[in-house]
Amino acid sequence: MAPAEQPAQRKRKDKAAWAMRSAAQQLAQLLGRPPESVSALRPTEDGWEAEVEVVELERIPETTSVMASYRVTLDKEGDLVAYERKRRYTRGQIDRRP
Repeated sequence: MAPAEQPAQRKRKDKAAWAMRSAAQQLAQLLGRPPESVSALRPTEDGWEAEVEVVELERIPETTSVMASYRVTLDKEGDLVAYERKRRYTRGQIDRRP
């Protein structure tokens, strides 16, 4: 049986989940499109930074839909203070690592 989670660990996880939801919801309000996923989340000195994936152009078949990855910056209260589109790609695209 796994040991019980420490309160500090639980609190960190709760904050991370809250930051993910906050980033996705606020970006959706600005873009008018629902997010597909949050692909990265990291705490910063001033709050949180998230990478949010959004469908920018739906196509058939779905693998040819145009996706975008946005960097979203939140302050400590969870308010969006900045966002920028980092890249566009087709849904079926696979990143190649050198």
